[in-house]
Amino acid sequence: MSTNSHALHRRGFLTGLGAIAAADLLSGAARHPHFPPKAKRVIQIFCPGGVSHLDTFDYKPELIKRSGQPMPGGDKDVTFQGANGNLMRSPWEFAPAGQSGKPITTKLPHLARHADRMAFIHSMSSRSNTHGPACVAMNTGFVFEGFPSAGAWLSYALGAESDNLPAYVAIPDIRGIPPSGPANWTSGFLPAEHQGVAFNAASPIRNLARPAGVSAEADRATRDYAQFLNSRHAALHPGDSELQARIASYALAARMQLSAPEVADLKSESPATLELYGANHANPLLAAYARNCLLARRLVERGVRYVQLYCASRASGVDGLLNWDAHKTLQADYDRHLPILDQPTAGLIQDLAARGLLDDTLVLWTTEFGRMPTHQEGTLGRDHNPDAYTVWMLGAGVKPATSWGDTDDFGRRVAENPTTVYDFWATVLHLLGLNHEKLTWYHNGLNRRLTDVHGHVLHSLLA
Repeated sequence: MSTNSHALHRRGFLTGLGAIAAADLLSGAARHPHFPPKAKRVIQIFCPGGVSHLDTFDYKPELIKRSGQPMPGGDKDVTFQGANGNLMRSPWEFAPAGQSGKPITTKLPHLARHADRMAFIHSMSSRSNTHGPACVAMNTGFVFEGFPSAGAWLSYALGAESDNLPAYVAIPDIRGIPPSGPANWTSGFLPAEHQGVAFNAASPIRNLARPAGVSAEADRATRDYAQFLNSRHAALHPGDSELQARIASYALAARMQLSAPEVADLKSESPATLELYGANHANPLLAAYARNCLLARRLVERGVRYVQLYCASRASGVDGLLNWDAHKTLQADYDRHLPILDQPTAGLIQDLAARGLLDDTLVLWTTEFGRMPTHQEGTLGRDHNPDAYTVWMLGAGVKPATSWGDTDDFGRRVAENPTTVYDFWATVLHLLGLNHEKLTWYHNGLNRRLTDVHGHVLHSLLA
């Protein structure tokens, strides 16, 4: 899909000043994929901070066996925060999960029950070892800010399934936004209406409700007059996508005054569902993430095309406190983070499956890079490792109980089937019925893509 084929839906607009042509500019109306899709929508779970593959999903017996010894060739490594010590095994055991026997850390017992649904990619690598650029690269394909995120590309390509909710919603963690903040859900050079709308279960969309003292009639009249002025101005400036997006966002906001409070209201959920997710858990951070997971399900259930769900936030003055950046005290940090991720995410998967939503919903689990197999010198934590990390996907069109790629004996570098973020997104777009080489937008002399000039569909992951 290119800008040449991007239809602008026109409406006639009749006023006392005469007939003025105004566009339903870049409307969110649903559009057709390139070929029949397996998936219609996506929930992307993102864990900022660089989750350690070696302590979650990438089991390395040799690392356990040789823990405490120098890593072969490790003295030549130049890493993010200085020198590294000896090899360090995970503080937790791994156990076979599901009928496939996939080894998963025992600190993720709820997620382990879904191992037979998952397709793991163990051979991911990042082009940056710095959180902000690496997060942006995972979400947009580029280490520099200003490029559209995957959710924005999907909004542009397929539009919205709902007239009353945005096509793309980002759900930040209650602890704060991720590194590089809104650059992770930006529309970049795509029309601004395709950017993610950010809110979570604890913080509803701001400035959505009608102000006290303003009647519904006055509110409606004001909107109608503003629409007249904006539409007349838009007709005179057809290339101004910022204005077009602002008009579309105001119209959507008016409709969302009724729809958004309902979707964010979890009171209608059964006690059993709340218990499944952990929404009333004694751990307030787990409960908050659980409510965000429940919000994600409610959003896709009501037609939101792409939901980006965060588990943790940006770095803080103490490494590993607010996100997965466990430089100094890995065991204490992950004792805190793993349970927060575990039950709510597993509850979301189980709930989607029970409601039949996994049949056409793709669930992604992502982070920006991995961690070193050694401990950081003078600490019990792990430094950044952009050369190897793990992600996984499940749901519509995904081959279950699959593992693609591998790392070396210690999980330091990719050893088999190296995979890039471009391959990852090419595969995701393929499942959504989109050819990643044809999904383009002309910008600054180039037909830009989510996958840049790279990317191959990972057919081994497809059902």
